[in-house]
Amino acid sequence: MTTRVAVIGLGSIAGEHLSAYQQNPNAELVAVCDIDLERAKARADEYGTRATGNVEEILSDAEIDAVSVCVPNTVHAPIAEAALRAGKDVLVEKPMTITVGEAETLVRAVEETGQALQVGYVRRYAPNALVTKRFLDAGEFGDIYSARATLLRTAGNPGGWFGDVELSGGGPLIDLGVHIIDLCWYLMGMPKAVSASGATFAPLGARDNIQNLTRYKAASAARPNTVEDYATAQIRFENGAVLDVDTSFSLHARNEISVRIHGDKGGAEIEPELLMVTERHDTLLHIQPQIDSLGFDFKVGFANQIDHFLKIVRREIPADATAEQGLEMARILTAIYESAKSGSEVKITR
Repeated sequence: MTTRVAVIGLGSIAGEHLSAYQQNPNAELVAVCDIDLERAKARADEYGTRATGNVEEILSDAEIDAVSVCVPNTVHAPIAEAALRAGKDVLVEKPMTITVGEAETLVRAVEETGQALQVGYVRRYAPNALVTKRFLDAGEFGDIYSARATLLRTAGNPGGWFGDVELSGGGPLIDLGVHIIDLCWYLMGMPKAVSASGATFAPLGARDNIQNLTRYKAASAARPNTVEDYATAQIRFENGAVLDVDTSFSLHARNEISVRIHGDKGGAEIEPELLMVTERHDTLLHIQPQIDSLGFDFKVGFANQIDHFLKIVRREIPADATAEQGLEMARILTAIYESAKSGSEVKITR
């Protein structure tokens, strides 16, 4: 059965959704929507579909089964909720929401409508994460009690709405950190978070003075900067496990990504390249799986995520990056930002 889909919001990340839908034989891309109608028309021409600048036109179309929501963070919740209540299944880009209250609203909307909501945690669906998860589920690493995730950019503020706290809800923590926090939390078995201690800094700004360096930029040419440059945090879980996180748009350091989990029987480095560490017969072993991509394969990750979402829409499998998980992430991110403001650890309540 072919699933008829539309993409709402046509900034940079929407291109990955559009390409993945177009290449999937089980999807029919029927419409694109953006507040910038000229941009919508250009995308529609590129992908052979129709364009609109009106979200209601998408939501009122009974023939559209599902939507990808790729708008700025602060409008994720209202558009996702409206789509659910219009009878659409929803793939919403991360973070699901920027507030706990909005996340709770989406949890209720899923419960009340019976529609599916999947959060766009694309790193879960890359081969390095899928292989690690299979080993974890088989008990190869035992109980995971510690994880550490780092994603640093030297001069990587994308600009556009990413740098505007009123549209983004925050800087690298809510944009980049959400990916690596979720990946670690998912691989740790998704224990309940009980507290967070964090700090944020903004001494460097967007670093637009840097020359001779190609950088990822938002679709908009605007360069506001009212978000943090750098965030660091420790999250504690009810089972005693901890997760340490560092992430930046601007930092006097090399670009770096590192994701590691540690268990009582073994551990794994998921990024920059998958490596498993354990012991056998009183000897330490470093095991490197033979797979096509040891690091995060962006294109394959998105293709897998979209294929997974289409299976959810067809009711072959249930949503597994759920609104409830988006709510837990909202609690974690909110606690980190509150801790950064207060200078003390913040308890996470439910």
